[in-house]
Amino acid sequence: MNFQKARDRMVETQLISRGIKDPRVLEAMRKVPRHMFVDEALQEQAYSDHPMPIGDKQTISQPYIVALMTETLQLKGDEKVLEIGTGSGYQAAILGELAERVFSIERYPNLAYRANQVLQKLGYKNVIVRVADGTIGWPDEAPFDAIMVTAGAPRVPQPLVDQLAMGGRLVVPVGDRISQELILVKRVPEGIQKTNLGGVRFVDLVGKWGWQE
Repeated sequence: MNFQKARDRMVETQLISRGIKDPRVLEAMRKVPRHMFVDEALQEQAYSDHPMPIGDKQTISQPYIVALMTETLQLKGDEKVLEIGTGSGYQAAILGELAERVFSIERYPNLAYRANQVLQKLGYKNVIVRVADGTIGWPDEAPFDAIMVTAGAPRVPQPLVDQLAMGGRLVVPVGDRISQELILVKRVPEGIQKTNLGGVRFVDLVGKWGWQE
């Protein structure tokens, strides 16, 4: 299978056709080998328009959702980014292409280990993965210019809002355990602005400020 052609087709048919415009995001999606982040048996499906299982009842999001959430952060290249939910590591790699430093938290040690192995193999030295409760954030490295949560929360975790830099953007799915709304939170001098970006469906965000197991 020609994976580069598959990536190019994915960008044209799944992203550009649905309104993704940021040229840096599109270039990152063309570049990062998504198939490297899934099991070998599933690699030929890696560029299809749907999420895929990665173990521990977790998934790798469909390409469009990855692009949408990434574009929402409006990264320019010099940011410090926090990702909650490393999963396969694919989203962290996309962020690694677009930001100066990426700190990614995963609660499942097996997923964190595998993701880190692939990220290191691909040369993402600006991405750091650790195992922890992502709903608490990463206080030692705060503040962050951008924060992305890749699991559905019952509410916006307050520690993540607190760890946003001035002008920083947080994107998080909020709702029940069946469906959520994608919420953009921005820290501005007047306080916090929230924007609803529409319906999504994610696995549960588990932790102190998320769902309980």
